[in-house]
Amino acid sequence: MMQRRTFVQAAASATALAALQPLAALAQVAQPKIYYGFPAGSAGDNLARRVADKLGGTAYARSNAVVENKPGAGGRIVLELLKGSPADGSVLTLAQASALTIYPHVYSKMGYTMEDFAPISIGAQMIFALAIGPLVPESVKTLKDFVAWAKANPEKSSFGSPGAGSMPHFVGSLFGINAGITFQHVPFRGSLPAVNDAVGGQIAACVTPTGDSLAHAKAGKLRILAVSAPKRVAEPDAPTFAEQGYPEIVAEEWFGFFAPAKTPASVISAANTAIRAALNDQTVVSGLASIGLVASGSSTQDMRNSLDTEFKRWGPLVKKVGFTAES
Repeated sequence: MMQRRTFVQAAASATALAALQPLAALAQVAQPKIYYGFPAGSAGDNLARRVADKLGGTAYARSNAVVENKPGAGGRIVLELLKGSPADGSVLTLAQASALTIYPHVYSKMGYTMEDFAPISIGAQMIFALAIGPLVPESVKTLKDFVAWAKANPEKSSFGSPGAGSMPHFVGSLFGINAGITFQHVPFRGSLPAVNDAVGGQIAACVTPTGDSLAHAKAGKLRILAVSAPKRVAEPDAPTFAEQGYPEIVAEEWFGFFAPAKTPASVISAANTAIRAALNDQTVVSGLASIGLVASGSSTQDMRNSLDTEFKRWGPLVKKVGFTAES
């Protein structure tokens, strides 16, 4: 009788344990933290927060993630922080691809390498817009007009970007080289400060992710003259650099989610599944589209392949511009 009771108790315990296993997986990370290297309110910050709000109650996390903004150094600060974070899925970083594909060609000394991180998933694709503000006369309505104005006013011809060595920096610089104009680069700590200075007339133009200048363009405070897409997009309705005679200036970039390199594969897989599910949510898709971002979840391998391809592509372009961190 005692043996039967022991057997029944053991069976009941096993059943209870099996029932709890999904909850154990559910609680793998209590509340993740997502670092983002630019100011709150920017397009990438919007992406981070929309995804963060969908991660709770998944096999990856018990609660929604918390986003922490750590602006500075063109987004390098958050990757350095991630490198030293626990490799258990509790800390992620949302970073732009250029921090790993362009910066190594620009900075002779960096606090991280690509090997320090585990790609999880691409978050969203973006293109860049060249927009001009009130420092440029209203008669300037096309890229051709702007080139003529810049040649006549080299002392005023300047553009802001989210930071030195960023992809928008190189888009603007390549345009200046190909157009044969003086186009002085002014680095900022993120897109929004650059956009605000263009709106305020402190600089002539800005080159930023389209979503960061879109609202001001619709309000008539900025004029978008060109976008870096390979072909025209619905939003903003502006001609591409390529169709206006600058075929070299085609640039698309993505924001992606990363974990520390030694994070277990099972955690990366759970995070990838949760993030891709968030990016498939229609409210997230439409919300990102409204600010010029295209939700684009990916496999970890596709993300890694993209990093390798873009790293090789941008090496020669960086050399053409001739910019290094010491220049």
